[in-house]
Amino acid sequence: MTGCMSGINQDSSFTLSAGLQQLKNEHPPLLEMLATLLDLSQKIEEGEQMEENFSRLREMVIEFLAELEPHSEREEGVLFEMMAAYIGREMGPIAVMEYEHDQAKRFIGTFLHNTKDGTTGFSRDKMIENAQMIKNANYTLVSHFAKEESILFPMAENMFSEEEKQELAERIQLI
Repeated sequence: MTGCMSGINQDSSFTLSAGLQQLKNEHPPLLEMLATLLDLSQKIEEGEQMEENFSRLREMVIEFLAELEPHSEREEGVLFEMMAAYIGREMGPIAVMEYEHDQAKRFIGTFLHNTKDGTTGFSRDKMIENAQMIKNANYTLVSHFAKEESILFPMAENMFSEEEKQELAERIQLI
């Protein structure tokens, strides 16, 4: 095993290999979409054009999920899997990252399940309650992305051999 886990305190000038950089580059567009979802959720909570914003929120959540799912698969199916060979999966960083993925997906899944028959006919309280699910997903994912960028990606960069970095880049291109 090459490298070490000293990537925890890397500064922002740290250079990532191609595969890790791709995963990092996928975060800003997702964060922009999350900001829109948060804005809509807050407008619903404030009572601003609730029905319109609630309907738009559902549409935007579906669009967001379409972007999030392949990113999550690249991380869970490739990066986390490769890192688990070094640090395990049951405890530590990978366990935390997978838990946060699951938590965010649960919030989004609950929202989509609750609105599967459309967004009309919801009481004010039910709209707010469901918008809160999306706010919770937002907070989970914003924090999650920051942890990946400051801890997990540098850790992987230090841990992987050059061959593994190449393998990571090649495998995530297939998703």
